[in-house]
Amino acid sequence: MRLIILCLAALVLLIQFPLWLGKGGWLRVWDLDQQVIAAQKKNDELKARNAKLNSEVQDLKEGTGAVEERARYELGMIKENEVFVQVLDPNKKSSFVSIPPPVPEPKEKR
Repeated sequence: MRLIILCLAALVLLIQFPLWLGKGGWLRVWDLDQQVIAAQKKNDELKARNAKLNSEVQDLKEGTGAVEERARYELGMIKENEVFVQVLDPNKKSSFVSIPPPVPEPKEKR
């Protein structure tokens, strides 16, 4: 009787092995599920980024406000008859390099 119980226990273990550790086992399914969740999260982030870029493109195509804003902040442009005032922090070290004006070359005598 003891031999039959041991044989049945061994068969149950042999049957359980592919269920847990086999090609289509629970561990593999759990791992694939985690990969799907990570891919969905990344897709959601990329969709949000694409929506933001799409709205920015539409704004640049249709409106002049976004173009003007980009020209002001990224290119430092100002409108005609507009005064540009820049306030510098006295405690912060300036990263600008002062370049002296060019020295005029002497004129040739004829």
